[in-house]
Amino acid sequence: MTAPVLHTVRNNRFWLSPQRCIFWEEEQCLILSDLHFGKTGHFRKHGIAVPQQVYREDLQRLVEQIGHFKPRKIIAVGDLFHSVANKEMDWFLKWRQDLGHVDIILVKGNHDILSESWYADAAISVVTGTYSMGGFGFVHDPEEATDLNDLYIFSGHLHPGIHINGLGKQSLQFPCFYFGKNSAILPAFSKFSGLAIVKKKRTDTIYAIVNQTLVPVT
Repeated sequence: MTAPVLHTVRNNRFWLSPQRCIFWEEEQCLILSDLHFGKTGHFRKHGIAVPQQVYREDLQRLVEQIGHFKPRKIIAVGDLFHSVANKEMDWFLKWRQDLGHVDIILVKGNHDILSESWYADAAISVVTGTYSMGGFGFVHDPEEATDLNDLYIFSGHLHPGIHINGLGKQSLQFPCFYFGKNSAILPAFSKFSGLAIVKKKRTDTIYAIVNQTLVPVT
């Protein structure tokens, strides 16, 4: 695995992984967003031939990140799942049984519409609105990150991306981590997702994810 990059926020150490997640060292916590598990099954159910391999690769990347960082807790900043239960959700439940020692906290996103009993069976603690810990807040939609008592906010929802210009007027776009003065936006963990292009302000820090490597955007 390509080495993670250290980014410090308010004297806390956050290790950014090119596999689209963050390890919070002080809290031994893995932070990620927009996994959209079950999305490929949802598309196939509606006649769109998306291969199951996409889901399997996303789940395997999560397993690898847990194995590498060894977190005691996972905070999913919304859209852990994509829609109603399907066969892919059953696979998730089987996987969850093997990693019962890791707490999972889901900050509910707009796609997280499974029943309370399903989350309970999966040993997932569900939070509606904002989850706070250690001076930081976690909310799915950055538009909802207002009046949160000086917390530094981590959010998802937007699937942020950045344009990088090359020679000959070439321009490519890549998923990215976005850090502003008071908030950060995580890339979608799922590779089966679009991008919303963000514009860098002078005080922002952005890391593009390019070929399994994190590239600071100046």
